[in-house]
Amino acid sequence: MDGAISIRDNKTGGSAARIGEAVTCGTVGILYGGRGDLDHEFPFCRSSVRKFRRGEVIAGAGDAIDMFARVQRGMVSASTPLADGREFIVEIIPKGGLIGELEVLRKQSLSLEYRASADCELHYFDGRLLRDLCANDPQFQVKILSKALARVSELELRIISNAGSSLRQRLARTLLRLSALYKVDAQHSGDELLISQHDLAATLPASREKVNQCLRRLRESKVVDGTQGKIRILNRKALEAYADGVEALA
Repeated sequence: MDGAISIRDNKTGGSAARIGEAVTCGTVGILYGGRGDLDHEFPFCRSSVRKFRRGEVIAGAGDAIDMFARVQRGMVSASTPLADGREFIVEIIPKGGLIGELEVLRKQSLSLEYRASADCELHYFDGRLLRDLCANDPQFQVKILSKALARVSELELRIISNAGSSLRQRLARTLLRLSALYKVDAQHSGDELLISQHDLAATLPASREKVNQCLRRLRESKVVDGTQGKIRILNRKALEAYADGVEALA
């Protein structure tokens, strides 16, 4: 859909319908990446506020956009299909993160599918305003591109690191990384993660069967606990040791 990030209703079989939309106009400050050291205000008038339920597709790969969005509440996953048909969740964007800013600057279509990992609220902004600000303020352009480069570099290092790691090591690293993302939201301690087994397997990526086996061993060791759709970190030090490749703990 030209000119907007598309809203995909009933993509999850009707269980995750859009739960609200409001058009607003007001100058707001955006915290890029959700961390104080990356704080930068975008003096833009937001065009709309949209809410999505967990599992709902926000925008698909190939969608043409001329808006970018900030995650105001909740979390959003960005994914792509693998050659064998499985889903690979490339990135999980927490509160304060941006969606589609690079595509807006390049005037390109989205390359990833964006889906609500939890009930979330997005604030949308006119892409033309971002392009104009970058064109008229070289310092701002350097800042926004450097933040995007940092995200790409983090992903590259994570993929390289995972390539030679065991599944347990990759799983431990993923749980710790998700924990850090949850801490971005002051409502979460980071010790309880709301993530489905499907999404966890897609984030690694690995088969659900192997991930379930690995989780079961971590539960038996009292490192994690939880029920369907929820994982609770019980022993962070042990999880950190597994992430470092330690096979046995004293």
